[in-house]
Amino acid sequence: MKVRIKFAKTKAAKYIGHLDTMRFFQKAVRRAGIDVVYSRGFNPHQVMSFAAPLGLGLSGHGEYFDLEINEPEADRDTVAAELAKRLNKEMCGGFLIVAAKPLAEGAKNAMASVAAAAYTVKISEEAGLPIDWMSQFEKFMNRQEMIYHKVTKKGEREIDLRPLIYKTGYSTDNSGNTSLSLLLDASSANSIKPQFVIEAFFDYIGQQLPEYALSISREDIYANTGTAEKPNFVTLLDYI
Repeated sequence: MKVRIKFAKTKAAKYIGHLDTMRFFQKAVRRAGIDVVYSRGFNPHQVMSFAAPLGLGLSGHGEYFDLEINEPEADRDTVAAELAKRLNKEMCGGFLIVAAKPLAEGAKNAMASVAAAAYTVKISEEAGLPIDWMSQFEKFMNRQEMIYHKVTKKGEREIDLRPLIYKTGYSTDNSGNTSLSLLLDASSANSIKPQFVIEAFFDYIGQQLPEYALSISREDIYANTGTAEKPNFVTLLDYI
């Protein structure tokens, strides 16, 4: 039986890298006494698949991994709920199990299902944004092309960010601070980071984005049940 687990990674946990996050959950599964399935071979490991690595320093409220457990003689939904409860007892330092659901037979694993991700971006006052930055951002988004110079280990290449930005919006907290919401392509072929969009915007308004000026949270990860031309995004918890 395969179970999809949704978890949050906040506070101190956001400074833990992806590999250490995987090790944390592997140990949590053992401590919780879960009858997990192990791979075969000389170096058996838990059959566990994470949806997408979360960048160091980013909070995550909708993170996912799939876990295969030995089939119990009980209701599948009840088993998943009990698994979540047992795992939560082993959480610490900003980790929290949000929910767990059984996966349908033949369902894609979490990693293969990722199509988009939603982010909340807070830009600090030290960044020196102009008062009318939101109207300027709207003009920025209305451009037909949004070229960004992406630097990788293999060198630098130009990518057009515009078709990879599915939705933008704003939210204001109780203190009157405005955050930017972004729904971005997160597929293996075209994945982009929210930093790319903000850097391109600062370049558009003729300013340089200061280091450590962004506070970013990944709110959820989505699969696409539609087409490339007409996407229909559903959370990975609902894509089971």
